[in-house]
Amino acid sequence: MGRGKIAIERIDNATNRQVTFSKRRGGLMKKARELAILCDADLALIVFSSTGRLYDFASSRGMEAILERYQEAKQEHCGVLNPTSEAKLWQREVTTLRQQVHNLQHNNRKLLGEELSGSTVRDLQFLVNQLETSLHSVRKRKEQVMAEEIHELNQKGFLIQKENIELGKKVRITHEQNIELQKKLSGAMRSSEQQASGSSSKAAAGLLLSTRAGEPRIFIDLELRQQEHEDE
Repeated sequence: MGRGKIAIERIDNATNRQVTFSKRRGGLMKKARELAILCDADLALIVFSSTGRLYDFASSRGMEAILERYQEAKQEHCGVLNPTSEAKLWQREVTTLRQQVHNLQHNNRKLLGEELSGSTVRDLQFLVNQLETSLHSVRKRKEQVMAEEIHELNQKGFLIQKENIELGKKVRITHEQNIELQKKLSGAMRSSEQQASGSSSKAAAGLLLSTRAGEPRIFIDLELRQQEHEDE
């Protein structure tokens, strides 16, 4: 059975109050440390217990540097920055950016397997986890890109196959039309040859008849001319 929800109010029992303070302080410190490491944040945490005991946590830049930056940022937001404070703010910003660039370069070299001599087992395990996460993301993206390319190639193959089918139909129709034209052309050539043969036969027969009909007349004319010459 789950634990009941705790009311957010002052705990009257001193022992319970101290136990709760210790547990929640430890959780708060842990969250602050994780936030500073994971997000490269400048973080300062100050806690005073009910007995006046101090507990604090600061990121790698240190408590004093963070508190000074806090004061400058507060002055900037209030609009009371003087030229000297503004110059300091910009110098601090440049220093912060340089530190961030240095940290990024250092992390990149670690990811490449360089400058690992001073790393602890925990740091190395963190790098391994980072590399595995990055490798998983790269593989996932690679599989996605390959799936998209395969899908695109399948679509192109389907379109090419469809075009081939259409071209095959057009080629078959053209072939059938050529066969019909060849048949018609052959029929027309045979008809022309037959007509030409018939005309030649009729012309030859007419010429023969004309020649035979004119032969007796030619002989009669020759005989008449010969008889006239003898009478003279």
